[in-house]
Amino acid sequence: MVKAAPTISTTEVCYHCGEVCHESTVRSQDKPFCCTGCRTAFQILDESGLCSYYDLESNPGINLRNTRSRTRFDYLEDEEVISRIADFQNQQQLSVSLYIPNIHCTSCVWLLENLQKLDSGILQTKVNFLKRELDVLIDTESTSLRKVVEQLTTIGYEPEIRLDKLDATTSKSHQNRSLWLKLGVAGFAFGNIMLFSFPDYLDVGNSGLGGQFHVFFGVLNIILALPVLIYSSSDYLKSAFAALSQRGVNLDVPISIGIIALFGRSVYEIVTGTGTGYMDSFTGLIFFLLIGKLVQQKTFNRLSFNRDYKSYLPIAVNVTDTFGAEKSVSLDKLVPGMEIRLRNQELVPCDSTLLSEKAYVDYSFITGESDPVEVSQGELIYAGAKLIGTSASFKTEEEVENSYLTKLWNHDAFTNNEKELKLTSFADRISPYFTVSVLGISAFAGMYWLQAAGMEMALSVFTAVLIIACPCALALSTPFTLGSALNVLSLNGLFVKNHLLLENLSKAGAVVFDKTGTLTNKEEANVVFRGMNLTETEKALIYSTCKQSVHPISRKITDFIGKNAQNSLKPESFYEVSGKGIFACVDGRFICIGSRAFLAEQTKTPLSEIPESDFNGSVAHASIDGEYLGYFGIRAGFRVGVSDLLQSLKTRFLTYLISGDNETQKEEFEGYFTEQQSLLFNKSPEEKLEFIKQLQKEHQKVVMIGDGLNDAGALKQSDFGIALSDDISSFSPACDAILEGKSLKKLNSFIEFSQGSMNIIIMSFVLSLLYNTVGLGFAITGHLSPLVAAILMPLSSISVMVFTFLTTRYKAQKLGLAIWK
Repeated sequence: MVKAAPTISTTEVCYHCGEVCHESTVRSQDKPFCCTGCRTAFQILDESGLCSYYDLESNPGINLRNTRSRTRFDYLEDEEVISRIADFQNQQQLSVSLYIPNIHCTSCVWLLENLQKLDSGILQTKVNFLKRELDVLIDTESTSLRKVVEQLTTIGYEPEIRLDKLDATTSKSHQNRSLWLKLGVAGFAFGNIMLFSFPDYLDVGNSGLGGQFHVFFGVLNIILALPVLIYSSSDYLKSAFAALSQRGVNLDVPISIGIIALFGRSVYEIVTGTGTGYMDSFTGLIFFLLIGKLVQQKTFNRLSFNRDYKSYLPIAVNVTDTFGAEKSVSLDKLVPGMEIRLRNQELVPCDSTLLSEKAYVDYSFITGESDPVEVSQGELIYAGAKLIGTSASFKTEEEVENSYLTKLWNHDAFTNNEKELKLTSFADRISPYFTVSVLGISAFAGMYWLQAAGMEMALSVFTAVLIIACPCALALSTPFTLGSALNVLSLNGLFVKNHLLLENLSKAGAVVFDKTGTLTNKEEANVVFRGMNLTETEKALIYSTCKQSVHPISRKITDFIGKNAQNSLKPESFYEVSGKGIFACVDGRFICIGSRAFLAEQTKTPLSEIPESDFNGSVAHASIDGEYLGYFGIRAGFRVGVSDLLQSLKTRFLTYLISGDNETQKEEFEGYFTEQQSLLFNKSPEEKLEFIKQLQKEHQKVVMIGDGLNDAGALKQSDFGIALSDDISSFSPACDAILEGKSLKKLNSFIEFSQGSMNIIIMSFVLSLLYNTVGLGFAITGHLSPLVAAILMPLSSISVMVFTFLTTRYKAQKLGLAIWK
């Protein structure tokens, strides 16, 4: 816009933050700024090529007029303070989560995720908009935490750093404070407006005390309702505005229409003296919506704790006692000072100090770098590191922290973005149709009464329809049903990552099983060795190699040889190829254990020189220094209840077995699957993945159940991937749910329960629509009174909450699932 004169107008607004510019206006590149702070922020973004920030939103910046001295960041140079704040830290990198309250729009997210252009020492950033959190990975050799915080402050995004942020209670309290305040404001207004409205309820508005104070009480009601509209209902109004600005419609749109219509009509009636308004109903509606939101948040916080902390990560870890014996201990019983022993591919469950001489760990969960890092004795290793190679001992330094481990589970490395982008709740899908229907009915009713009784009656009916059709009960039905369903599933041993994934489980058309460690019970397996007579030294070498792996076959060989092995040696190196085998260097000897093809490849031996086995079960061939010794045969029996499970599943779904083992157990499984083509053996992890893709191309919703060790690709690709886990401590991030081994027999019930949960959501929608229909009958006929609205609207929300809770429990109990601890 070309200015007529260089004189600064007092009506100009700051190009950065949108504040009105007065006589203190400063300019840069012919753009007005309210202060030097905003001008500096603009110049920094301009020099870094980040001015697209201003294209995404109008005046997205934060006012910097009162920026304080940077000396307050001196504490960020204290190593002890940094160690308390950091999620992860080594000599080269630092990872930290910063709470930034000023994040408020898409421009903020875009800018904060492009901080690398401002500071080359920032390696990676990720914004959690809902939590107002910024995860930053810093190269400490190029920049420092203090410089990054100062840079954020300069551009208007000063972090709120709390040294007590590791206290989970404080953190949750801080996050919930705003919601509690909004609920308190709405509750206070609701209670007082109800008291002020008693004269109207008792129909004494035109006489006595009611008549004298009618106008006074009406004005008080408006004053009390304003903070509820502006503050308490702001989340719904903002969400609706954001959806509409993106040319979309969510369930908050009709809710917001109802909120505005209810408030607007109430103000109109009070100001014009044509009625008493519905401020009691308005504040009651917001109050009950916020109660539902709070209960929903509490429910998911509790479920998140139970699932993420105790189930998604290793169920147990091996602890070494004072006599050197190992025993499995659940994570919730780990305390500082315990000695734990981890094997290849196992996850470090909490911050720990390395006791072994050296170890190699993979920090890709934290830094994104998959190259193993060598750590020496006495070094601190952070939770989330994955051990690579030989087993190692650690001393725990901290208790298992739920907040950080939850973050690991939600890491991008474990997320199937394509799958999760498709997940939308039923309520969001129907909300456009619901909104159009409500607007259509209100318009039709308004036009009818315009002709029949005039403008005043038409306006009254039009707003009454918008008010009573507010879908507050619809908004509560999905989260309450799925929250209750997840609680039941977790009580029965199935721990689901994302509540929206239950819909995928309910639509299952094909069920695919891995065999080893899934359908078969490794604990009851019989192991034999066929080949040369093993010497004590050879037994010790094989035992020491297999002990490093968490694969079920390796564990059974370890148990089998351990009964006879004289001692255990420490491998100099160890490597495992998923689905193929393991090899290690122990005491200068080269040990290789796995399939025939794997041995031939690693020992450079012709495949014809490695004999085939006729063993009816899983087989692992063994060689030392290239000399073939023979093979271990592992024959595992079925898990308890698997026979009945497979028989019941094949009557309802397409069932498949896909295994990396040979066909020796094929005859045992033929009776449990629908066709010969359903039994697939000798399949690599890549072939398992391609098989899942092929089923999906045939428009099947695929549920995959595997042991999580070499089925990661197939589990991640499937519509609902379940990793089966007994007492092994391997982490299974690729799956959508983890199932305790003893609960596999309940799989058919879990699928049926998920289908029932989807039906319950639909039934709760019908129930809430029934309330809306009854209310619409009152509204369209012009008989909507304050008392009817005050009772009907909150009653619908409460009844839906009670209905979903009771029906999910009833469905679970009918299927034989536990509903209480």
